Amino acid sequence: METYSLLRGFADSWMLMVLFAFFIGVILFVFRPGASKIDRDIAEIPFRHEDKPAPAARGNAKEA
Repeated sequence: METYSLLRGFADSWMLMVLFAFFIGVILFVFRPGASKIDRDIAEIPFRHEDKPAPAARGNAKEA
């Protein structure tokens, strides 16, 4: 059996099942019961410091 036919048979059967299982896993992960609270918290990150600027980062930042 030549390589192309072997890889084509693998892709048509087992790889299709693996990718379908991965797709279903991603869908279940996204719509799990606790995801909405985490997603809402992440979506509000840009609005956390509306009243005042974010505190200056400490560490390697050099002051001018």
